[in-house]
Amino acid sequence: MVGTLLMGSVDELVDHVDDDDNVIEVVPRSRVRRENLLHRSVGIVVLNSAGEILIHRRAEDKDVWPGQWDMAAGGVVASGESYEDAARRELSEEVGISGVPLVHVRDGRFADDRVKAMVRFFLARWDGQVHFDDGEVVEAMWVTVEELRARLDRDTFVPDSRTVASEFLDGL
Repeated sequence: MVGTLLMGSVDELVDHVDDDDNVIEVVPRSRVRRENLLHRSVGIVVLNSAGEILIHRRAEDKDVWPGQWDMAAGGVVASGESYEDAARRELSEEVGISGVPLVHVRDGRFADDRVKAMVRFFLARWDGQVHFDDGEVVEAMWVTVEELRARLDRDTFVPDSRTVASEFLDGL
């Protein structure tokens, strides 16, 4: 992945996009966060054959929404990377799932005071083990739809995940 050196680590390059998802410029991820620029991201909801949904809690050092629960693996699409390749990469990095078909569910847009993103959502089916070795995720568990609804009422979930959850749960 191409990037620039930033305080001893690589600051990945990201496409700053317009409302029609056209690239305006390529910028460091740190600038996307600092200026809250519209960019591309992916979210992948993972279901097992029992109909349970994989949820996970984000690490405390994440650049947005640290320590919060999430019902979708995912993240920022790197400059020049396709949504599908980013989804595969994020699924592998965050929860150790690879080689599964991804079903495109829908495209959406999320915006708040910290994040502005064009988001492509996918669904993956997985019955194997999950592992989170890269440090982005600190715990994960399978929950039923009913358990997820209850957790959404009592736990802090990332805002874009809450948006996905309400629409996704309506379809289950």
